[in-house]
Amino acid sequence: MTDVNAEALIRLTALQMAERLRAGEITSVELTRAHLDRIAAVDGAADGSGQDRSRGVHAFLHVNREEALAVAAEVDGVRAAGGSEAESLHPLAGVPIAVKDLIVTVGQPTTAASKMLEGWMSPYDATVVERIRAAKLPILGKTNLDEFAMGSSTEHSAFGDTRNPWDLDRIPGGSGGGSAAAVAAFMAPLALGTDTGGSIRQPGAVTGTVGAKPTYGAVSRYGVIAMASSLDQVGPVTRTVADAAALQELIGGHDPKDSTSLPEPLDGLLEAARNGELKGLRIGIVSELQGEGYQEGVLARFQESVQILEDAGAEVVEVSCPHFGYALGAYYLIMPSEVSSNLAKFDGVRFGNRVVPDGGGTIEQVMGTTRAAGFGDEVKRRIILGTYALSAGYYDAYYGSAQKVRTLIQRDLEAAFGQVDVLVSPTSPVTAFPLGEKLDDPLAMYLNDVATIPANLAGIPGISVPAGLSEGLPVGIQFLAPARGDATMYRAAAALESRLEETWGSPLWAQAPDLDPAGQDAAATHASATTAGGEN
Repeated sequence: MTDVNAEALIRLTALQMAERLRAGEITSVELTRAHLDRIAAVDGAADGSGQDRSRGVHAFLHVNREEALAVAAEVDGVRAAGGSEAESLHPLAGVPIAVKDLIVTVGQPTTAASKMLEGWMSPYDATVVERIRAAKLPILGKTNLDEFAMGSSTEHSAFGDTRNPWDLDRIPGGSGGGSAAAVAAFMAPLALGTDTGGSIRQPGAVTGTVGAKPTYGAVSRYGVIAMASSLDQVGPVTRTVADAAALQELIGGHDPKDSTSLPEPLDGLLEAARNGELKGLRIGIVSELQGEGYQEGVLARFQESVQILEDAGAEVVEVSCPHFGYALGAYYLIMPSEVSSNLAKFDGVRFGNRVVPDGGGTIEQVMGTTRAAGFGDEVKRRIILGTYALSAGYYDAYYGSAQKVRTLIQRDLEAAFGQVDVLVSPTSPVTAFPLGEKLDDPLAMYLNDVATIPANLAGIPGISVPAGLSEGLPVGIQFLAPARGDATMYRAAAALESRLEETWGSPLWAQAPDLDPAGQDAAATHASATTAGGEN
């Protein structure tokens, strides 16, 4: 390396890394190796070394060291040769990325964090992976998640918990806690997640990262193991809003392999994120997404953020979405119903690892034994709930009624966006809670998604931006925009981000407690009173 060491290098934003790569100040091999070394130092045993991960982050299920370095070397070679090929490289070429292990990749296992798919190697790449490879971003590896993306804490992985880099005794959110923790712990500058009810945004909120859910259909779902097809969406996990916008532009656009893909790309996202102008923007505070059930510190950071938006020239009004109170109930009928349908193929006969009963058995017995051994408790719970909701005699009462509520929520949002440009709310009602605290209380776990679920039910974009700290732990603020309004969402989020950083003196992610090479956190929790937020 020339002017920076590895420790400083991994603390740049993705766009800063890209700029230095293009300027020839650093090489992609140096950059990729710095992140791989960071993974080996703080993540635990994902690299197959056998290292004790009891105090590691455990964000990765598989580390893709050789291929990542080979792609990095290829990028460096093209840049060194110059000419038209170098000029045509994608702006993010050579910047490493991590991929949630729900997205299929050639040459790496795709397990969905389930014993059902342990060791499975996909014969094809997901469309988003194809686009990453075409742009020549080295793929660092596959990140941990709740099994088949079912959970809000990444404690339901068949291969162990992921831990929050801000406090290794706390959850990193879910289901995409692995991707969020990898970015928060400086193991990757970019990551891909999937968001079915908040699984990008809620981990972003509790790890102090940026998590964006694009408009439904703006990013292809082809090659993403389906959880709930009408709700799932791939999106970026980053440290800044501009990085998220740049990554969405890379992976987005029409895909003929995905029947739900939007016919036109959503352009101008990065330009909008660099705009920073709030004057004339109408912002609505959702009255139903605050109050009872929200931690005092979460509400305090939210109110401070809203005041900053108003002081910067935005017009802030309160709006009501009266059917949001039914969103959680509707979601937890629609989602399990689609889960029941999508996971039916994992039976050991058509898909999934097969478990044969002692002494053999019929096909039905093989299926039963396979599913009993292959699925975890949370997956089984949702399959059973969804199968019941779809059963004869109950379909109209449960699934049908939930879809009617979904329509009412969509109408609430249409009415709200008739008054304002974007909506804001806390992303999560609480900060990261201790590991194990809610494992035995599924209903309490489900409540973590109360503010994020409406966006999935309506198919609109949402983003979570760090809003400060509460008792030393990150808090997120959520922006929602109308369908195809991703650029407006990025504009508003980036404007708040820049003004909060001016207030704090440095980005929130830069204030995270460090992790030593053994995976121990420098302080179990950050001091309550810091530059990013108050004592609450």
